Amino acid sequence: MSATPSRSLNLAGATNFRDLGGYRGADGRPVRWRRLFRSDHLAALTPQDEAALAALGLARAFDFRGVAERAATAYRLPGVVQHPLPIEPTVVQNLDTLRAAGRQLTARDAESVMRDTYRAFVRGNSHHFGTLLRHLADDHSPAVFHCTAGKDRTGFAAALLLLAMGVSREEVEHDFLLTNLHYRRAHASQTDLPQEVLDVLWRVQSGFLEAAFEVVRAEHGGVDAYLAAIGIGPGQRQRLIDAYLES
Repeated sequence: MSATPSRSLNLAGATNFRDLGGYRGADGRPVRWRRLFRSDHLAALTPQDEAALAALGLARAFDFRGVAERAATAYRLPGVVQHPLPIEPTVVQNLDTLRAAGRQLTARDAESVMRDTYRAFVRGNSHHFGTLLRHLADDHSPAVFHCTAGKDRTGFAAALLLLAMGVSREEVEHDFLLTNLHYRRAHASQTDLPQEVLDVLWRVQSGFLEAAFEVVRAEHGGVDAYLAAIGIGPGQRQRLIDAYLES
């Protein structure tokens, strides 16, 4: 392994499988490489991909996909324990509601729906994010967390994890936006949504993540208080730091 491993694992069956290593956390200590991963869904991995993950010692997969999403593209990785943390998708349903009311959808509508989606992560799904972080604090074996595209539910989870370990907001945002470089849709699905709407839905913007943190500040008083509210107090955060940051 080189001194600075590749952040993207360049898997054939997952375009957004990324290592969270190298970001500077508490006391300037970098996150360890090859311990924490984020990804799009894992149902299309090739045998070579599976062998690469086995060589890393990947032991756990946390799946934020909704129940129907998970059933439609189920997967099994030998030696990897799966932990469902279902957050049901709402973006398409919310856009359909706007269309049913007679609205001609635009990119601005899609951006508004995406910001509402991120606000809902805080208001309605915090327990799942807390569960992920507590698992990671208690068991330090290599782990991946993912959803379908690895950009929204996974992106907010990655932001919380990195912030809990003292990574700067600037680096958190950098990691969040890397989805726009790495994620590729496997197949063009049948849809009658305008292209300008699809261009919003399949990418991320800084404003999406900021919408979630606006709620964190307004309703919890900040990231530290929010983490404590979801079960990640100072002790748990120190366990994350000790486990995943370099000495």
